Amino acid sequence: MNDPASPIRVVIADDQPLLRHSLAAVINASDGMTMVGEAGTGDEAVRLNAELHPDVVLMDIRMPGTDGIAATRSITTDAGSGSVKVIVLTMFELDEYVRAALQAGASGFLLKDSHPDQLLDAIRRVHQGESLFAPKVLTRLIEAYIAQPTGERPASLEGLTERETEVLALVGRGLSNGEIAVRLTISIKTVKTHVGNLLSKLQARDRAHLVIAAYESNLIQSTR
Repeated sequence: MNDPASPIRVVIADDQPLLRHSLAAVINASDGMTMVGEAGTGDEAVRLNAELHPDVVLMDIRMPGTDGIAATRSITTDAGSGSVKVIVLTMFELDEYVRAALQAGASGFLLKDSHPDQLLDAIRRVHQGESLFAPKVLTRLIEAYIAQPTGERPASLEGLTERETEVLALVGRGLSNGEIAVRLTISIKTVKTHVGNLLSKLQARDRAHLVIAAYESNLIQSTR
């Protein structure tokens, strides 16, 4: 387990050297995090993850050879990767990229035109076990799932309590633990307990997979 007092260690994977340099400057100038490696291809990202064991990987989608989606899948399914989190960072907000990134195990999805403060916040939040999506990306995903015909809730959700279902719906909307606590008038500790129960009951790898479960179960629609 990482020392809470240690800086968050970040690997940057992007095929544009200038962008890698810019991201590194933003990260290294921020208290509590540091850039420990950079990769220009998906293969290099996978190798650096195995060598450096970072806390967070910023992953571009379109890179030479192995793309960012495949590299993300390799990293998140590697038993030796520990608790590393992947944030997909791209210029493309196409729905198929977002879904593919989530299914590959990404914990966040940000557009490259995001403000530096949004990037730093995303790194901190995914490191703490939350998921983070650019507002435009989250809105598009919600709209796409709401547009689908409403079906029966999957049997896997039938074991959830009413409160757990409420929490799952809010996680699906991209709310942080603090925001959920305020919305439901409960403590952050209680929110964390509910999220832990959801991860266990739904056999979800991380919070991002809870987002998928919320979408696919039409919970977003039911809470509008």
